[in-house]
Amino acid sequence: MALLDHLGITVDDLERGRTQFHPVLTALGYVSGGEDDHSISWNNGDETEIILYVWDEDSEPHRHGRIGWQHIAFAVDSRDEVDRLHHIAKDAGWTVVREPKEYPRYSARYYASFVEDADGIRIEFMHNPPRES
Repeated sequence: MALLDHLGITVDDLERGRTQFHPVLTALGYVSGGEDDHSISWNNGDETEIILYVWDEDSEPHRHGRIGWQHIAFAVDSRDEVDRLHHIAKDAGWTVVREPKEYPRYSARYYASFVEDADGIRIEFMHNPPRES
């Protein structure tokens, strides 16, 4: 089975990206990786790496709903963890798109929140435990 190896995200301002992404990614268990003048990375052991790149040309923030990036969802172990990550993101300057709540249209157990960074990059924190037997 193929797993996601790395995810590259372009941001307008690398230091602002660090300020917003670092608290969230470290709370998710990622650790700082390498960096240079044009990128910063975090990794989860030998697993998925997340890399922020800065773009050198004029560009506009991403707008949700346009062709391209939609969002990335991080599955976590509990509703409390969704709430905790949501507050960490808010404290790091992310904009709340949707407060933590149940989403019965996905499943009777689905609980999630959505946040967006200053460049319009959207993250979901979600908990969807398996049905009890």
